[in-house]
Amino acid sequence: MGQREVWRIMSRFNAFKRTNTILHHLRMSKHTDAAEDVLLEKKGCAGVITLNRPKFLNALTLNMIQKIYPQLKKWEQDPETFLIIIKGAGGKAFCAGGDIRVISEAEKAKQKIAPVFFREEYMLNNAVGSCQKPYVALIHGITMGGGVGLSVHGQFRVATEKCLFAMPETAIGLFPDVGGGYFLPRLQGKLGYFLALTGFRLKGRDVYRAGIATHFVDSEKSKIDRDKSFILEEHMDKINSCFSANTVEEIIENLQQDGSSFALEQLKRGHDFHEGVRAVLIDKDQSPKWKPADLKEVTEEDLNNHFKSLGSSDLKF
Repeated sequence: MGQREVWRIMSRFNAFKRTNTILHHLRMSKHTDAAEDVLLEKKGCAGVITLNRPKFLNALTLNMIQKIYPQLKKWEQDPETFLIIIKGAGGKAFCAGGDIRVISEAEKAKQKIAPVFFREEYMLNNAVGSCQKPYVALIHGITMGGGVGLSVHGQFRVATEKCLFAMPETAIGLFPDVGGGYFLPRLQGKLGYFLALTGFRLKGRDVYRAGIATHFVDSEKSKIDRDKSFILEEHMDKINSCFSANTVEEIIENLQQDGSSFALEQLKRGHDFHEGVRAVLIDKDQSPKWKPADLKEVTEEDLNNHFKSLGSSDLKF
């Protein structure tokens, strides 16, 4: 047996071991009786982060962020920690996003938690992206918003057939944050622009096919959708054409001029952050009353206000 054949066999064996390790972690994350909202454990040479709010789809809180960040930094400097794994408990979600309902209600009660939450969340996103150790996110189940921020900037993102990805921020009057402005434009063609503006959901293997996940593993060896093409494959020409514009107004005009059923469907997808949270998550009437109510009423001053310097409060990494 030649050296090349030996290396090929060893490579397949190592890949098999890695897959079994991932499946083991996914099975274990279904069973936890711990009360803490996030578990930080050292298992062998791996630091393991488990988001542990399964009843709330592991929605991210300020308390969780403030626990994860220093531990991530500590493991990064620990010579006996060779990789960091992050996963969600319960089997239904990796992380459905930041717990924005709590944030919105706190703001209404005059508790200024939002600036602190978002500042520290973005610092954690940056820490994930700059981590010097292999960072492995097991994105099994719902992975949206803040959950994307905890995973997509890491070196390895392992999706399963149950992964459900979306950046739904525009539905609640927010922009695709947690580094969305960085990773979305780097997807193929104008796919990132499409995902950002429509909140379109990708499932299973399509999360890998889109380039959001770096790897795919069948958690139950179901081989679902194994032979199917990317769900948006037949629409990519329209996406690239319609979303190749410098303004949202131009994109809307492109979709209207296209006139296809796919283009017109995007126009159906959807005043401030709190109104969006109220309409989608609290009252669930799905009828936000935006201010301004129409895109034509948005002024240059409105846009510029979002990009003003915060002076000494500017976020520095």
